[in-house]
Amino acid sequence: MRAWTHLRMRRSFRPFLALAFLLAAGPAMAEYPDRPIRIFLPFAPGGIGDITFRLVTAKVSERTNMTFVIENRPGAGGIASAVAGKTAAPDGYTLAQVGNSYALGASLFKSLPFDVARDFTPVAALAKFDVLLATRGGDLGSVAQLVAFDRAHPGKLNFGAISAGSTQNLAAEMFKMAIGSEATVVTFKSSPELILAMQRGDVDVGFDYLAAFTSAVAQGQLAIIASGGRERGALTPDTPTVVESGWPDYVASSWNGVAAPAGTPADIVARLNREMDEALKSPDTRERLRLLGMEGVGGSPEAMAGLLKSDISRWKGVIDRLGLAQ
Repeated sequence: MRAWTHLRMRRSFRPFLALAFLLAAGPAMAEYPDRPIRIFLPFAPGGIGDITFRLVTAKVSERTNMTFVIENRPGAGGIASAVAGKTAAPDGYTLAQVGNSYALGASLFKSLPFDVARDFTPVAALAKFDVLLATRGGDLGSVAQLVAFDRAHPGKLNFGAISAGSTQNLAAEMFKMAIGSEATVVTFKSSPELILAMQRGDVDVGFDYLAAFTSAVAQGQLAIIASGGRERGALTPDTPTVVESGWPDYVASSWNGVAAPAGTPADIVARLNREMDEALKSPDTRERLRLLGMEGVGGSPEAMAGLLKSDISRWKGVIDRLGLAQ
């Protein structure tokens, strides 16, 4: 009889134990975050990518109790930054930049110490920027004129871009392949070096982002003749796309976003996404991004996952056709 009574008491006490656990855990869960959140970036301090993340996280901090610590780990093709993010505890206190460069790397490098689609949970896309085609005008003042000149003078043109394996470099290679050109693609260490080569006449067509071309265009030294965006960009509404110009398969754009280590709780990912999305809706944030040559993106984690998946597939086709995998 005593045993039966004891068993009944234990069973009736279980709901109270469960309630006590939830009450104890509730405040701790509600306190997230109770310390600074690290974000690993594969950029050097002061660059556009770095400024983008500092801009958005500062806006989030203004609105919430969240604080962020940016840790710059440039070099090695972004591997050091990605590995630091991948191996961190999936508790919401470590994030990493993930974007188009990692979509390229998934196919460009045969062996990487991480899988961008498997090892990370998307949080939010932050900004996008189309690859633009610029020339000194004249006989190369439009895509049609450029193609006509190239066909009339095979092998004479030089295309220029920065960093072998970069989005800009692959955009140049993809354009060359799309129009069947025999042009030489020349790579430079930095955008200023590319611009200088274009001003000297060493490079006929440059492939880069708006921020790189803005000064030279304002001074009348270069002209942007086309955009690699799928549609005309908000920052270059008067610039036709290569798609409009008759090459429907040519899309060359880039983006960056925030991701968390795989396994990060869904409620934490949702909270981070909500706060960053709100920050990107701010008019002053959008204006500051515009001045940097970028458009704010935002959207759901699922939208960012779809963007990453489609980019991996699209660039894999380009890299495979060009035989560029290393």
